[in-house]
Amino acid sequence: MTEKKKNITIRNTIITVAILSITTIISYFFSAGTNRAFNTTIFYILAVMFIARYTDGYVPGVIASFLSVLLVNFAFTYPYMKLNFSISGYPLTFAAMMIISSLTSTTTTHLKDQAKVITQQEKMLMETEKEKMRANLLRAISHDLRTPLTSIIGNSSTYLDNPDTLSEKDKRSLVQNIYDDSNWLLHMVENLLSVTRIREKDAHVSKTLEPLEEVISEAVTRLKKRLPDAKINVKIPDDFIMIPMDATLIEQVLINLLENGIYHANSTLPLDLEVTIDNGYARFSVTDYGVGIKKELLNTIFDGYTSTPSSSGDSRKGMGIGLSICKTIITAHDGKIWAENHENGARFTFILPLGEQVYDTEIECDSN
Repeated sequence: MTEKKKNITIRNTIITVAILSITTIISYFFSAGTNRAFNTTIFYILAVMFIARYTDGYVPGVIASFLSVLLVNFAFTYPYMKLNFSISGYPLTFAAMMIISSLTSTTTTHLKDQAKVITQQEKMLMETEKEKMRANLLRAISHDLRTPLTSIIGNSSTYLDNPDTLSEKDKRSLVQNIYDDSNWLLHMVENLLSVTRIREKDAHVSKTLEPLEEVISEAVTRLKKRLPDAKINVKIPDDFIMIPMDATLIEQVLINLLENGIYHANSTLPLDLEVTIDNGYARFSVTDYGVGIKKELLNTIFDGYTSTPSSSGDSRKGMGIGLSICKTIITAHDGKIWAENHENGARFTFILPLGEQVYDTEIECDSN
């Protein structure tokens, strides 16, 4: 017998003895107080169920069933403190109790095993989802890092190889391109650092109550430091609202969505950032008034490998990594995120639960 099996056997024995002992004590006082000793069989059937629930395998439950029958016969059937199977009708009672106890034990053990299988399947699905997220992020990184790096190298090489033939205007243009691409790379690094804040153990984040107004204000302020000309209309509830979240990560999501609208909407109209409270959720929406999203991309836009340059020809800034990270962050907050088109552009929406318990209310995710 291995050490593990030995420990399991000892544990099963202790649990079985303890539960049967407690049941016998309870049955004694019940019998003494009511003079209905025969009803103690119910206590032993419940005991068998608990033993099956808290032990490993079928054996403890079957043994407990047999011992329960003997204890009822020995302690609570006349003549007391003696085994007597010759009482009229008792063999049938003995068999019935043994069958009921055994079935109870077997059913409970089976349900427990099924619960273990379901738990294992859920863990496997979670691990699969985490691996999918990692793969999507790697695909996005391989694309979104390569393009600006190539541009930086090319512009630097041009500047260094032609210092005397380039005009001041051309030099400034090359340096500006290097500056823009470097800022874009810095933004992607910030995104990746945000993802590292998500705990690897269970793909969830540590949430604290944060004031909605401060989170929105900080996100817009951080974006305008990078894009001073960004035009954003903000609309939030007048009430003071606290939402459980990791504020830094949610700010990063808002920045990614706003920046995505600025770069890819191909519009000079302001973006709308609106927050509403709906059925136990905070709903965040970023709406642009531009070209919209191609219908075939709506279901895969958060997968991490979407590379759709804006129609202005700026091929440096794909949507992949930013939106993939948004999905990773929102999923880690037990929320949902989706994209949809409206009459005059695109809208990105995500929801966060207002409490620790996620409500069962279905949120409609329209992707027309």
